[in-house]
Amino acid sequence: MITLKSEREIQAMKESGKILAGIHKELRDFIKVGVTTLEIDQFVHEKIEAAGAVAAQIGYDGYEFATCTSINDEICHGFPSNYTLKNGDIVKVDFCVDLNGAISDSCWCYAVGDITPEHQRLMDVTKKALYLGIEQAVVGNRIGDIGHAIQTYAEAEGFGVVRDFIGHGIGPTIHEEPAVPHYGLPGKGLRLKEGMTITIEPMITTGTWQMKMDANRWTARTRDGGYCAQYEHSLVITKDGPILLTDQEDNNL
Repeated sequence: MITLKSEREIQAMKESGKILAGIHKELRDFIKVGVTTLEIDQFVHEKIEAAGAVAAQIGYDGYEFATCTSINDEICHGFPSNYTLKNGDIVKVDFCVDLNGAISDSCWCYAVGDITPEHQRLMDVTKKALYLGIEQAVVGNRIGDIGHAIQTYAEAEGFGVVRDFIGHGIGPTIHEEPAVPHYGLPGKGLRLKEGMTITIEPMITTGTWQMKMDANRWTARTRDGGYCAQYEHSLVITKDGPILLTDQEDNNL
């Protein structure tokens, strides 16, 4: 079932998203060569609790961490560990904040030290693809318009678009309807309505979009070992256009 959020619910999600976005901005300086992904997870968890909120991912389907920290060829759901970040890595940090029942969700990709021009272009294309998708999240458009904008741009740039993991509705729970693929046909799929709250979170790869699962049954990797970048925002669809709930203030629509 798809729920249309009230103004009160949207305002609460904005407050949750403000906490989340602020932590991502702090991670820009925290993430560097020599830091472990477990230290990233601990940093985020402490910041969430200090803000009076809850790390919503802990306990979700048995997940034990506040964040997913996915390195290089890991597409998503990487477990925080004692892995030490190295020069040239890229790391995706994905987490959810629950503030008095209002949930926000955002992933951001960070370069560690000096990365290759190819991987910098991967990050740049992925971020632009996110915002191209967001531009299509307007009343009267369809889900396929979002995915089509992302897919056509990323593939024209020579990159792959992951099919197995997609965006989703968000609100009182982390994952709700509707499903929001990052590929598709324009004019197809569910029609977007005012009050829908969704995530758009393209995962873009340097090679194949196909994936394989780690033994932990959570972490997905690219099948060919190519790098993957991801950026994600939570947003609300309004009569005046999409409004970001996890805006970091440097990429306003």
